Amino acid sequence: MSDINSIIDSILNYAGPNQTESSSNPPPSSAVALESSAPVSAQSNSNSAFPASPDVPTQITPTGIAYDFNFGPRISLPEGRWKVNLLDLDRDVHLYRAETGACMIVGSKKYYIRTRLEVLSLDTNEVVLVHDYDCRDQNVAILLPGGTLGDAIGWFSYAVKFQQLHQCHLTVAMNPDACKLFAGQYPGIRCCTFTEYEEIKHLSYATYHIGLFFNDEVHDWQPSDFRLVGLHRTAAYILGVNPAEVPPRMVPWPEAKPPIEGPYVVIATQASSQCKYWNNPYGWSRVITHLNQLGYEVVCIDKSPVGGHRNNWNYIPHGTRDETGDRPLAERVHWLRHATFFIGLSSGLSWLAWAAGTPVVLISGFTHPLNEFETPYRVFNPHVCNSCWHDVRTPFDHGNVLFCPRHENTSRQFECTRLISPEHVISYCNTIHQRQQSLPVIEE
Repeated sequence: MSDINSIIDSILNYAGPNQTESSSNPPPSSAVALESSAPVSAQSNSNSAFPASPDVPTQITPTGIAYDFNFGPRISLPEGRWKVNLLDLDRDVHLYRAETGACMIVGSKKYYIRTRLEVLSLDTNEVVLVHDYDCRDQNVAILLPGGTLGDAIGWFSYAVKFQQLHQCHLTVAMNPDACKLFAGQYPGIRCCTFTEYEEIKHLSYATYHIGLFFNDEVHDWQPSDFRLVGLHRTAAYILGVNPAEVPPRMVPWPEAKPPIEGPYVVIATQASSQCKYWNNPYGWSRVITHLNQLGYEVVCIDKSPVGGHRNNWNYIPHGTRDETGDRPLAERVHWLRHATFFIGLSSGLSWLAWAAGTPVVLISGFTHPLNEFETPYRVFNPHVCNSCWHDVRTPFDHGNVLFCPRHENTSRQFECTRLISPEHVISYCNTIHQRQQSLPVIEE
């Protein structure tokens, strides 16, 4: 067999998460046989956002065959002559069928498939392994990569659905801030960091990677492109659970009373790329003035009061109460739960507000409304260029802060939000205000 490292690299570079380039020669089948001496954990190369899987499959049989479903179905075969079959039980589709010697079989499909593993010894003509996927009471890991807040909030509920459906012992590995937000909220689910996951990964029966896979043209990592089904619902399709969105439970802030007296509205105006900002130069100013006239104090809870790049800088809007800073997310939830409503962008704090149960006015043009959670107050202008996030011809460039694939360096740059008017946002603010005014007063 040819150089094993080059085979592994071709698999990883083709289907790896958040890649901007793919291999010109992707693997042609739904599994690949690797020499048994080669560690399958080679997917932990510099291009991967995920920790490596265990070096060898974790489920050992008396015949010396090992298997698991970490990073796809895997079968380790000892010396001998074998016939191997991987079968999708629900669709009655053969994912892999081949005769081989001592090797490691690694399925290329990394999302949830109820798979049957079959191994026949050609030396004795005996079936030595038949195993149908069943993770009940087994250790399963779901990995949520990166330090982004919104992704973890949007995806976590689907991990919960997976655990409830399969009754497994679930570990969800994610960034430390998200761990603190969800820890202890669901029986049967352990939240941990990637570092902590490394210490227990050898116990896993199955592992699933949730992410945004831009160049997964053959759908090895995701059965449905995230740009088609939405940022959060892609986790549902990867895990094979109901895609209906459900806000996750979060750790409560110990203080019960509101952080300030009087009615207030929370806003978040910062983002990681300029296309995510509300680029109307008068937008925030006019909205804040209107909210003040309605009797609301406006509180900004961004992590930073300023953000930008080169000649594009975005400052905390004038007339707001500055509660920015690197503070615990549970404290942010406390501010949100006592707010009349929240105004934000397609970013993490909007997802946090949604999870907190706060009415959300969400302003975005580079994403289509299907990308985010359902809110009746979604601000979107269909009359201008929009939704480039979902265009497979222009994959999002995370390294370009001024990303505007269709109109960069022209007069139309960022028109998707620059031409969202303050009056459009104000109309939703008025709707929520009127509804709040009509609510009955509950005396404690």
